[in-house]
Amino acid sequence: MNQLKLFIDLTRLKKPIGFMLLFWPCTWGLTIAYDFSSSLKIYFFYIILFFLGSVFMRSAGCIVNDILDKDFDAKVFRTKNRPLASGKISINLSIVYVLTLCFLALLVLLNFNLYTIIISLASMPLAFSYPLMKRFTYWPQLFLGITFNFGVLVGWASINENISLIPLLLYFGAIFWTLGYDTIYGFQDIEDDEIIGVKSTSIKFKKNPKIFLSICYFIFIFFFLITGFKLDFNYYFFIGTIMIILHLSVIQIINFDKKNKAKCLKIFKSNNFLGLLILTCILIGKLN
Repeated sequence: MNQLKLFIDLTRLKKPIGFMLLFWPCTWGLTIAYDFSSSLKIYFFYIILFFLGSVFMRSAGCIVNDILDKDFDAKVFRTKNRPLASGKISINLSIVYVLTLCFLALLVLLNFNLYTIIISLASMPLAFSYPLMKRFTYWPQLFLGITFNFGVLVGWASINENISLIPLLLYFGAIFWTLGYDTIYGFQDIEDDEIIGVKSTSIKFKKNPKIFLSICYFIFIFFFLITGFKLDFNYYFFIGTIMIILHLSVIQIINFDKKNKAKCLKIFKSNNFLGLLILTCILIGKLN
């Protein structure tokens, strides 16, 4: 039972926000591509597969992150008790867990077409190299956005077996959504990060974070709307977008307080609801 608890702590399974933020872009890409005049069985089957894949890959990513950041985590108050940082679990066993989770993710992936498999495998180097970015650049959150939102392309490819302009537009916009919410998340550790020398957009824009967040979310909304225009969505889509704008502007920007760590975490977690809201908006937009 103690090993199970350590595994759950290591993979953050008690904190579903991580894998949900990986899962939502997959559903967006799948939904903009899917023909809902046909059977819904494939749609819901793929939703389940994307959810499982998100859980497995996010869990593996957490372990890789903790292996690479073991020494850094030990110096940060919020992360010093993580299993690897505290020495409760060995690196060798952690690697076994990573390989097992990647194998399970591969079993999920093999249910899709070849094009989707290739696109998904191409994203893996990005996923496992992300933890290194904060050592070299103030833009690790941008790299995370490029990685986490690959699901938009994967979801689209699972239906169309190609990549066209439309999923690329949504993908590009979603990168800035992640850039915004992960900057908010980074303010929880900003003092420790500055002491130990790691970089982030939270540090780079600490003097005027609300301006930076406004730019990020404006770019996301702009490309989200362009996607809707390109797909000829109905006017309900654009009404729904107003709700998304209100969430981003009121809950995530106006309500943001860089000195309040608890509020930063709460705002970050609200993006799970926002991911569902975006999916709902896309679904409504496709109604005839």
